[in-house]
Amino acid sequence: MKTYTVHLVKTSKFTAFKSLWSPPNPIDIRGMLNIECMRGMTLGAPLFSFQRILLQQLVVFIAWENSEAIDDFLENHSFGKLLSEGWYVRLALVRQWGSCYPYQNLDTEQQSYSSQDPIVALTLARMSLFQLPRFLHWGRPAEKLVRDDQTAPLAIAAIRLPKTIATFSVWKSLDDMLNMVHGKNAVDAPKRHADAMKERRRKNFYDEFTTLRFVPISEHGTWNGKHFFSI
Repeated sequence: MKTYTVHLVKTSKFTAFKSLWSPPNPIDIRGMLNIECMRGMTLGAPLFSFQRILLQQLVVFIAWENSEAIDDFLENHSFGKLLSEGWYVRLALVRQWGSCYPYQNLDTEQQSYSSQDPIVALTLARMSLFQLPRFLHWGRPAEKLVRDDQTAPLAIAAIRLPKTIATFSVWKSLDDMLNMVHGKNAVDAPKRHADAMKERRRKNFYDEFTTLRFVPISEHGTWNGKHFFSI
C-alpha cells in the first residue's frame, strides 16, 4: 500500500538551507516516490517578520511505495536520521482534489472512517508569481481562520522558493474541518476560507494546486511536546 509521511523537525539554519538546496533524490532511495522539502511558516504572521518564515524548521512531505521503505530510510539514510529526530505521521490517502506535478491522479485507499474521526489535510501548490499580491490579500485572512480554529490542534504552512507553498493541518474530526471550509463555525468572519476559494476559482492564484485528505496510520515523536492522535 502506498503510504505518505509528513515530517516536522527543527535543525540549524545551515542544515535547513542545505536540505532545501539539495534534498534527497527519490531515484537513489528505495521505495521513495516523491519528496517535498520546505521551510516552515507561521500561518497568518506578518509578511515581513521573523515569525513568518522559520529558518530552522523543516517541513517534509514524502510519498512511499510501502511502509517498509520508510523504516529503512529513517534508520539508514543521513537525511532520514535527521528527520527521525523530529515528529512525523504516517498517512493513507483517502481523497484528492486538483493536480500538482508529480501528484496527479493519485490512488486513494478504501479506509473506513467516520465524520468524527481525526483527519489530516495537506494542500500543495506551485505559485503563479504574478498572482502573489492577490494570493496574499485573500490568503492571510484564511490562514488566520485556520490558525485560530480550536478544532485544529496543529496547523502550519511551508514554502520552498520560488514557487512551492503548502499547508498542513490536523483536525479533531472531518466534521470540524468541513465546518471551517464551509464557513459554519461561530467565529468572526467565518467565511474567510470559503471566500478565498471562491476568489481562486474566479481567477487562479496558482499554476498547479492539489488538496489531499488523509487518515492517520501512526504518529511518531512529539512536536513542541505534544501528541495529536490517539493511535
